[in-house]
Amino acid sequence: MTGNIDINLVRLCGTLAAKPVFSHESRGQAFYRLPLEVRRLSGAADTLPVLLRRELLEALGAEGEKLCVTGELRTFNNHRGEGARLVITVFARELSFCGGEDEDAVQLSGTLCKPPVLRRTPLGREICDLLLAVNRRYGRSDYLPCICWGRTAREAAALGVGARVRLEGRFQSRGYIKLVDGAPVEKTAYEVSASTVEAE
Repeated sequence: MTGNIDINLVRLCGTLAAKPVFSHESRGQAFYRLPLEVRRLSGAADTLPVLLRRELLEALGAEGEKLCVTGELRTFNNHRGEGARLVITVFARELSFCGGEDEDAVQLSGTLCKPPVLRRTPLGREICDLLLAVNRRYGRSDYLPCICWGRTAREAAALGVGARVRLEGRFQSRGYIKLVDGAPVEKTAYEVSASTVEAE
């Protein structure tokens, strides 16, 4: 990938769905996970994973408080053999109480690292799958699965590997069924649903 610092901004406002739990320690800092429930305009809710430093926990209230999280999307590969191979979380940089409507806004820029895949849903809607590599500082990158719909999907499908892309949308969860040892198991995938996709 290039040496650019790409755009990776997320703002979520929603309800704390459960108490934070310890995740891991890195370089002497403790990190915790919490689930944030964010309602869409349709009324459906996404429960989204948030990762935060221990210091930010001091800003949290009781379960059910409305929270606003500002940060970025982060990914890492799960090598433990349990759960998803690509783990996506919101890395919180700021945390505060908020009121009003739920909010879910994502802005990304990066490089397409796989050919776009244009397909149709069972109901006949066109959808395009993208994998966007978003550079961080210090030579690391996050690999973010994104989807877009309709005309935007058709336009995105014409982009090639290596294309520079800027998009806006929301971070969402999606349930699916996976067969494990022949038995159906409910799983959850996370992705960015893009409302706009533009070549840079």
